[in-house]
Amino acid sequence: MACQKMTRAAKRYLARLLPAMTLYVLVLAGADWLFHHHPPSGWLRYALAVAPAIPVIGAIAAMGLYLVEEADEFQRTVMTQAMLLAVGFTLATTTVWGFLETYAGVAHLPGYLVFGIFAAALGPAGPLVRWRYR
Repeated sequence: MACQKMTRAAKRYLARLLPAMTLYVLVLAGADWLFHHHPPSGWLRYALAVAPAIPVIGAIAAMGLYLVEEADEFQRTVMTQAMLLAVGFTLATTTVWGFLETYAGVAHLPGYLVFGIFAAALGPAGPLVRWRYR
């Protein structure tokens, strides 16, 4: 399969997504280190607990902006279907895990991992959707 040239919207998407995910890793590592070595208190505790979510919200916004800005209908359709596939996988996985927690006593899945599950599912979903159209 020949490589396709990236659209302007796709380039903007990556220019937004990559810094957001880099910032997420850095903020998460910093917050995690602080909470384990110098636990904050008061309002700072809440601010630092929420800080890693801010870049995740930025990544979600980048995804939405891509769908709005992409002029190529096929590319937009592929991304939309890939996102729907990833959402379905995420909902199914977290629902099954929730029942396993409730009835089988497996370890609790922290809520902040839901976006990670979605992102991990979105990676292979794009090529899978493209393969469907070959």
